[in-house]
Amino acid sequence: MSPSHDTARGVTVPDGGTIVYDLAPDCTLDDLDQHDDAARFHATVNGVVEYGIFVDLSDSVSGLVHSSNLVGTYDVGDDLIVELAEVRENGDVSFAEVQVADYETETVGHGQLVDVGNIDEYTGETVHIEGRVVQIKQTGGPTIFHVRGERGVVPCAAFEEAGVRAHPEIDIDDIVRVTGTVETREDAIQVEADSVTELDGTEAEAVEAQLAAATEDIAEPHSVEPLAEWPAFEKLREDLRDVARRLRETVLEGRPIRMRHHADGDGLCASVPLQYALERFIAEVHEDPEAPRHLLKRLPSKAPFYEMEDVTRDLNFALEDRKRHGQKLPLLMMLDNGSTEEDTPAYRNLAHYDVPILVVDHHHPDPEAVEPLVENHVNPYLHDEDYRITTGMMAVEIARMIDPEITDDLKHVPAVGGLADRSEGEAMPAYIDLAAEVGYEEARLREIGEALDYATFWLRYSAGREFVNDILNVNCDDRDRHERLVDLLAERAERDVDDQLSAAMAHVDHERLANDAHLYRIDVENHAKRFTYPAPGKTTGKIHDRKVEETGDPVITIGVGPDFAVLRSDGVRLDIPEMVSELTAELPGAGVSGGGHLVVGSIKFVKGRRADVLDALVEKMAEAELDEDLQSSASLPDEV
Repeated sequence: MSPSHDTARGVTVPDGGTIVYDLAPDCTLDDLDQHDDAARFHATVNGVVEYGIFVDLSDSVSGLVHSSNLVGTYDVGDDLIVELAEVRENGDVSFAEVQVADYETETVGHGQLVDVGNIDEYTGETVHIEGRVVQIKQTGGPTIFHVRGERGVVPCAAFEEAGVRAHPEIDIDDIVRVTGTVETREDAIQVEADSVTELDGTEAEAVEAQLAAATEDIAEPHSVEPLAEWPAFEKLREDLRDVARRLRETVLEGRPIRMRHHADGDGLCASVPLQYALERFIAEVHEDPEAPRHLLKRLPSKAPFYEMEDVTRDLNFALEDRKRHGQKLPLLMMLDNGSTEEDTPAYRNLAHYDVPILVVDHHHPDPEAVEPLVENHVNPYLHDEDYRITTGMMAVEIARMIDPEITDDLKHVPAVGGLADRSEGEAMPAYIDLAAEVGYEEARLREIGEALDYATFWLRYSAGREFVNDILNVNCDDRDRHERLVDLLAERAERDVDDQLSAAMAHVDHERLANDAHLYRIDVENHAKRFTYPAPGKTTGKIHDRKVEETGDPVITIGVGPDFAVLRSDGVRLDIPEMVSELTAELPGAGVSGGGHLVVGSIKFVKGRRADVLDALVEKMAEAELDEDLQSSASLPDEV
């Protein structure tokens, strides 16, 4: 509030509205210091003298209004509005009358201005907090305002009447001052608010500046040495730091995070550690113990891209949460997915809303299509590297930048993700050695990957949070249970794979291509069991692995369905993204789409053009270059 009068004499303030503060009986002069010099206060006359009147603002705040600063004539017991004129060295206080035609009254309780970061030290005391409203939730009783101070977020309960919105003039993102008593409710800190006042002008600007400075400080990622030395990986470190910083900023903003990841081993090795780190950081910032559960959702995506079905679900839940729980719309975190042109229709849908998008992926990207629609895009291909730097490897480093204290819990995870995606990057031996230090031999790491694949198949679209944590042994409180789960699931996965292949292998067709590569083809629609583990992609991958082991030569395997094909090659440079682009142009009306890595991927098409697409695809495969560097180094998406 800016002064609109000369404090040497009382004057009338023009209409237009202002706030007049009503000090609680136990308020002191210190409580006046929480307001700027132009703040107005309710006062009551307690004495009349020749040179003015004496007024009370509270039981301990009294002073003189000199006749030169009076507008009206008053008797003992009359009320008026004043502002602070002077506090003399001897402690005497003088006020000036202000006549305000249009105002709202806000009660000021006794207390000191404190930061949310250490508010638990003031339990039972009356305090003032200043900050930004990041969530407003109406309960059956009070209205809960979640207010972000410099170093944290605290819920403030304001009561009008049961189920009625208190302070309807306050909106999300408003800068406010809350006065109330710090209480403990069900082992959680909460402020029982006596008043919630919107700040404006210089007061609001000062708070915003403090919040911005605190955000810049707190959001800065921790400096951690990478788990494995790898020059190729170093190219991505600043990009990863940017993502870690943005995620920490998002938590401080009180914005929810919706995490989408590919439903496979590497996708889980990326998302589970990041979920663990973010939940810990959310719990550190937010006094509400339910905040980690409400502000972070991890969800698998079956397709190798962000489908319209996924984005429609995500938007629906986000809009409902905004309406029901007073939350902001979320930030979308894409992991092991999200880098291709196929993702862009969903991204364009989100562009109609305030939903920032971050992407960390290692599939072959379409940066020109994707990057105009996202805030951050991290991908090894953008630095002349490739899929051998897996998303799990990258996300583990982001998680450690957010919370380095979880490092010991994650040492085995990059190796699990790398083996699950068959990475033969230079750092794989180092990652496997690191896992061995915490009790995991390579064979066991592979079993964990198989157990994750098996579990995610049956979980379908469910995150299976606690179950997956136990399988991966991240944020798991019982390693013995983890070991028993992996034993069971890996054994069941092996059994089901053997059962599937015992039926399918007899129907695998073989031909030798012009480039001397072996081509194996299996009709997974008619010669493999459906709706059971393994899925068509996994079935094709297992057949491929057997043929690679049998021949020792360059091998291509195609798993064919009525309107899709999953592709896997070993020792052949297929460049599947490029092949998909060529087929799309060469076969109009075939509806060709898809993608993947250089040597692994999937293609979709319309059922009636299946023969045309497959014939053209095989012709391109026969022209592909043989490359020993790509032998036994590919991974297969199991999404089909």
